[in-house]
This record gives sequence, structure tokens and C-alpha cells, in this order.
Amino acid sequence: MLVELAIGLGLLAIACAGYLAMSIIRQDPGDKKMVEISNAIKEGAMAYLNRQYKTVAIFAVILAIILGVGLKHPEYKNYSFYIAMGFIVGSAFSALAGYIGMNVTVRANTRVANAAKKGLNEALKIAFRGGAVTGLSVVGLGLFGVSVFYATFKDPILITGFAFGACLISLFARIGGGIYTKAADVGADLVGKVEAGIPEDDPRNPAVIADNVGDNVGDCAGMGADLFETYAVTAIGAMILGSFYGEKYVIYPLALGAVGIIATIFGIPFVRAKGHGIMKALYQGLIASGVFSALLFYIVTKNMGLGTNLYICTLVGLAITFVIFMITEYYTSKSFRPVKSIAEASQTGAATNLITGLAVGLESTALPALVICIGILIAYHFAQLYGIAIAVMAMLSLTGMIVTLDSYGPITDNAGGIAEMAGLPEEVREITDALDAVGNTTKAVTKGFAIGSAALAALTFFAAYTQELVRVSPKETMIFDLGNPYVLIGLFIGGMIPFLFSSLAIRAVGKAAFEVVNEVRRQFREIKGIMEGLAKPEYGKCVDIVTRAALREMTLPGLLAVISPIAVGFILGPYALGGLLVGSIVTGFLLALQMANGGAAWDNGKKFIEEGKYGGKGSEAHKAAVVGDTVGDPLKDTAGPAINPLIKVMNTLALIFATAIVALHPL
Repeated sequence: MLVELAIGLGLLAIACAGYLAMSIIRQDPGDKKMVEISNAIKEGAMAYLNRQYKTVAIFAVILAIILGVGLKHPEYKNYSFYIAMGFIVGSAFSALAGYIGMNVTVRANTRVANAAKKGLNEALKIAFRGGAVTGLSVVGLGLFGVSVFYATFKDPILITGFAFGACLISLFARIGGGIYTKAADVGADLVGKVEAGIPEDDPRNPAVIADNVGDNVGDCAGMGADLFETYAVTAIGAMILGSFYGEKYVIYPLALGAVGIIATIFGIPFVRAKGHGIMKALYQGLIASGVFSALLFYIVTKNMGLGTNLYICTLVGLAITFVIFMITEYYTSKSFRPVKSIAEASQTGAATNLITGLAVGLESTALPALVICIGILIAYHFAQLYGIAIAVMAMLSLTGMIVTLDSYGPITDNAGGIAEMAGLPEEVREITDALDAVGNTTKAVTKGFAIGSAALAALTFFAAYTQELVRVSPKETMIFDLGNPYVLIGLFIGGMIPFLFSSLAIRAVGKAAFEVVNEVRRQFREIKGIMEGLAKPEYGKCVDIVTRAALREMTLPGLLAVISPIAVGFILGPYALGGLLVGSIVTGFLLALQMANGGAAWDNGKKFIEEGKYGGKGSEAHKAAVVGDTVGDPLKDTAGPAINPLIKVMNTLALIFATAIVALHPL
């Protein structure tokens, strides 16, 4: 009965997303100029997404064939077929979630800008509901897919292919989208702001459309795919661990996901701004969803007869979410010491700005790591490894609201750009600026949530990997002893991979940005009348450069993520692979936090100066802060977030190939 309820609520979330999408599309998109700009952004975003999916489809087909013929399991005759089918559906659902969200996001932007003519609350309502389309699509498709597969196969180990499919799409969405958005952003900033001295979103900048397109493919499609696969991985991992205790423990994670959808839908109407309390309004929706979730978790846990211990684990997960939100906001908001210290350091040049920003990013890893440790300790105390998995699933019950907050960011960013390029009145620009300023903070805090939940989700799958090794071998327990040289080798290789992966991603942004900078300079030099507003830049040139670069450069990091766990497992064995997984989770979590928080702090340090502090726009401090922001861009929006799917891809593949690896290297 509960599985059927989960399927139904998954469909309800998808239906609600459809309803919100139609309500947004019915809004007035504004005048001809606004629609023209919005259409250019929409065409660029959808063209990139279509080309990305076609490219990834090649990898997906090859992997589906390998999975379909190359796997065996002692307990399941058609194991290979089940995994391959799940992989195909998981890939399709993840792509569909991104496609739905992107379609609405690129239409909501101009409607938000136009609604700003009527006031803040009207604009906020459309922006938030536009984000909610992506959020509800992600959780709806995720819960529906996992629940249907469980109802069909009755064993969560057979659903791991669905998780891997979601992971693969997320990996390429994060890498490709991150390269696209930051190459365009860096190129636009370096030439536009620093060299030409023109404002952000100035229509005279040839890279401005590519920059606005990038906001969507990076933060909307990228984050949606990221949390879709985290949601699927966590649910399946928790179900696998629950299978050692009984069926109701398998179904419990689905029940938590189901009531999380109800809580998200109830939380949406609580987002209302009074005055300019935009961040407060958004947090009202998140807090309301959290409170509803806590109440519904208690009802579900009690009715399933699972006891107080597991309910406490759900509260631990909710607590981790809110504490990580507060810590991330402290390190990335303009209101607190870390960002202000970066802005202050900018007075003495780019070097001190960079030094301070690096220090802030490194410092920002400490508190989240301690919070995760405390959460693991409490959850394990009450329900061992299964309790940790349930705490993570409780965190991810808020996925719908988290993705909503993140997708709100590119909508308001684009709305501000359209208002600037269309020459809307100053009072409209003030409203879109206020919405956009909050969007920078929401993008930062949701990245913190995504990184924390990714690390814990990967731990859940690592636990499932150890349990699977025990199940297919004669051993009663699986111990990864540091006295075992294979475990140590695995730890070092796994610890190294996030650094190498990040290097490839950051280098790709630098190469693509180099091309964009040269193209923008060429247009300023060769097209007469651009700076006077008498000639129109060739926006399509920059869009084409970053599209080709993103699709070309995402291949190598993607192959590293897929090949490394399989190679280590088959060459060195299951102990080395276990070490690799642990090493990648620990260094990946900390490195992702350092890059995401440091980059966001650099960004908001620049914005703090732009508000008039330390000389304001055009000052030497501002020029130094732009350099810091430029350095931070590929860290916070490309490499940092892409580490999330990296560690989950490796853990998922380890679980899928565990049986084959043990057959080659008996324990």
C-alpha cells in the first residue's frame, strides 16, 4: 500500500509542476524587446541542452550494452538485463527533469522582469514558482521511478542501474553546464567589466547572452540533475540496507520521500515577501516544509511500527540540513565577517583578495565536517548504518524545496539581465536587483546542502557495497583494515581523484574563457559602433564557442569518473576499491566545500564593494574583487558541484560490479 502511495505522490508532484508551469506561461512576458532577449536565451539554452543530451546518449548506449551483457549475479538470472533497463530509465528520467525545468526557467525570466513593474511580491511569486517546477519535477520523477522499479522487482539491489543512470546524466550536466556557464561568465567579466568598464548584463557585451544562457544550464539543469541522482542514490542505498531487516525497512525510505513531497507542496504558499525581506520569505517556505516533514515523519514512523529511534534519525537529518544552511550562509553572505574580510582585503590589490578568499574557503570546511560527524555519530547510535541512511533520506525529503531555491537564482539573474538590456525603468531594475542579490545566496546555500547530502549519500552506497560483498562471499563481515596494502593504495588513489578531476574541469573553463575573451575583444575592435550602441554584437559567436568547448571538455573528466572505480576494482580487487571509495568521499567532500564556499564568498565580496563600499564600482578595490570573483567562478560553479556526482558515480559502479569483482578476486 505504501509503495502505491509513493507512486501516486510522485505523479502528484509531476502534476503540480505541470500546473505551476502553465500558470507561469500564462503570465505577460512583456514588450517586444524583452521577449526578443528572452527568446535568445531560451534558444541558446535549449540548443545546448539538446546537444549535450545527444553527446551523452553515445556514452549511455555504450554503457547500456556493457551492463546488458557483462554482469552476472549468483542470485539473479537476469541481473544484467535489470541493471541495464534501470540504467536507461534512470538516464531518461534525469534528462527529463532537467529538460522540464529548463523549459520553464527560460520562460519565467522575462515574466519576472515584467511582473516587477507591479511590485516585488508579484515578481517573487513567479520566480519562486518557476523554480518550484524544477523542484517538484526532480522529486516527482525520482520517487516515481524508484517506487515503480521496486514494485516491479521487489529487491532494491536490482534498482541500482536506475541510480547509475541518474548519476551519469548528473555528472555530464554538472561538468558540461559548469564549463559553459563559467567560461561565458569569466569572458564577459574580464573584457566587459575590467577592460571596457561597462556594467554586467550590458547589451553591448558580445558575451552577455552566453552568460545568461549559462546561468540556466549550470544552476538549473545542473543542480536539478545533481539532486535527482542524490535522491535516487540515497533512497536505493537506504532500501538495500533496510533489506537486511525486513520489508517495512525497505519501504520506509520511500514513505519518507512521499511525505516530503506533501511537505514541499504545503511549503510553497508560505513564500511571501513583506517589504524587501526576500531571503526571509524564501526561508519561510523552507522552514514550513521542514516542520511539516517532521510532523509527517512521526505519523509515518508510528503507523509503520518502527519505533522512536528511527524517528530521531529523521530529525537528525533535518537538523543537519538547517545547520549546514546557516553555516554556508555565514561564509557566503555579504552580511557576515568572511565576505566582508575579502572585500576589505581587496583595497590592497588582487593578491590580498585571493589570499583572503582562499583562507575563507579553507576555513569554511571545518564546521560542516563537524556537523556531518556529529550527525553520523547520533544516527549510528540510534540505528547503526541504517540510521545514517534514514537521516540522509530525511535530508533529501526537502529536495523539492532546495531545488526550488536554487532554480530561483538563474530566473532572477536572467530577469535582471533582461531588465538591463531592455532598458526598463530604474524602479523595475531595483526590484530585479534585490531578487538577484538573494539568488546569489540561495545558490550558495543550496550548493552546501548538495555537497553535504552527496557525501552522506555516497557513504550510504559504500555501506551497501560492503553488505553486497558479504552477501556474495563466504565472509560474515567485511573489514577494510589499514594494515592491508590494497586498502591503503585505494585510499590514496581515491583521495587523488577529486583533485585530478577538479584540475581537468577548471582547466577546461580557462581554455574556453580564453577563446571567449579573444572573441569579445575582436568584436569590440572590428565592429564599429558597439560601444556607442549603434551596432549589435554577434552574440551567437560566443554562444557557439562555449557550447562547443563544454561538449568537448566534459568528456575526459567523465571518463575518469567511470573508468577509475572499474579499473581499480578489477585490477586490484574489492579491498582496494573500498579504499578508493572512502578516499574519494573524504577528500571530495572537503574539496567541494572549499571551492563552492570560497567561490561564493569571492562573488559576494565583489558585490559588497559594488554597493558603494571601499570606493564602489570602478575603484581599484573593485577591480581586484572582479579578479577574485573570476578565479572563484570555476571553483563554485564547475569543479566544486561536479564532485558530487563524481563520488556517487564511483560508489554506484562499485555496487553494480561488486559481484563480478569478487568473482575475479575472491575474498
